[in-house]
Formats: sequence, C-alpha cells, structure tokens
Amino acid sequence: ASLAPILDRVLELRQRAQLREEALGTADAKGQGLLGRSRAMRLVIDELSKVAVAKDTTLLLTGETGVGKEVACRFVHSLSRPAGSPLVVVDCLALPENLAESLLFGHERGAFTGAQESQTGAFEEARDGTVLLDEIGDMEQGQGKLLRVLESRTFRRLGSSREIPLRARVVAATNQDLSALVQAGRFRQDLFQRLAVFPILIPPLRERGDDILLLAEHFRVLYGERLSKPTEPFATEVS
Repeated sequence: ASLAPILDRVLELRQRAQLREEALGTADAKGQGLLGRSRAMRLVIDELSKVAVAKDTTLLLTGETGVGKEVACRFVHSLSRPAGSPLVVVDCLALPENLAESLLFGHERGAFTGAQESQTGAFEEARDGTVLLDEIGDMEQGQGKLLRVLESRTFRRLGSSREIPLRARVVAATNQDLSALVQAGRFRQDLFQRLAVFPILIPPLRERGDDILLLAEHFRVLYGERLSKPTEPFATEVS
C-alpha cells in the first residue's frame, strides 16, 4: 500500500500542532496577546518591540477600527513597564467637555463647582505604567494642557500649583488621519508632532491573509477552554 496518504496525514497533524502552538504561544492567558505571522504583522511586532525598549517614548498607533490598537498597546506595556504596573485607558471620544481636564489630570477639592473631594486623574493613576489615549483624534478639550504635559513631563491637578512628575508612558491611538485634522484646524500641529514621535500603522486583516487561520485557531482553542467545550480542529479545506 502507498505510504503517501499516511505521510500526508502526519504532515497535516504536524502543521495543525504547530499552528496551535503559535496561537497559544503568542497570546497570554486572557487572550490579550498580539497574534500574527504574516509579513505585515511581523513588521509591526518588530517595530513595537523596538519602541518598547525606549521606555518613555511616546507612541502613536493608527489604523482602522478593530485592527487591535489597544492590543498593540498592551503588548508594548507588557514589554516595557514593571510587572503589575497599571495600564489606564482613556476614551477621548467619551470625555465630557467640562470634565476632560479633571479626568486626565485630577483635581483638588473646591477646584470647581461640585468638586467636594480631591481626586486623581488618569496620568496619576497610571503611576509608572501606561496611559492609552484612545481615539485621540476626537479629543477637543484639553489639547493645550496635554501638549504641556508631554513637553514638561509634569502635570498639575486642577486647583493646584504642585507639579507632579509624569512617570507613565503615553500611547495615543486613532482611526483618523491626524495630519488631515491638523490641516482642517481641528487638531493642534504641535500636539500631533509630540504624539507622533514613534508612529505605527496597524494593518487591517484583509492585508494579513496569512493570519486568518492563526487567529481562527487561537479563538477556537481559547473559547473552547473557557467554556470547557473542546472543539475539533478546522478541516483541511479551511486552509
């Protein structure tokens, strides 16, 4: 009998095992890892690894909605910050206009009407970790104050003159073209330049065809284990 079918089956099982190891090995226990073996994604991972070494370098992540900008931020955070240090995510799109500065920098008691207690902001809560300014292109209030923080590496709570050192790394993320927003007068050029010290574009999945099966295998294993319902590997035809 021909050994070809048996050898083909052995090769298939090896490829599946390798794929599973890749899916498990590049993601943490919560499924928060950065997955990708395509050339486009390997370049991104290489760039993220480089910027992680420069521990205080500001990072600008761009790309379409859903490409994994927050996951990329968590990847850099895990490589560059002390274990257990916080990652504070600020949704700039949801920042109330009248409270933006307070939520970012904190405030002292009596700093404004209704401020009955002192409160820390995102930059102070992050300590020596990371602050992710998500959807930075939608930030309208506080651009000038944010620029000052990035330039001086210090900030003040509202109602206080005390300078607090900025120990956290600042990462900004957006699905918008910030240079176009600058041209339209909706975003400060000097702030854009400060944020784009190390810009990285996360490619969409349609440009990462080699990653589709890897991601599918990762989520098959992840949710099978979470739900205690083992699932069969994908059929050969899928690949």
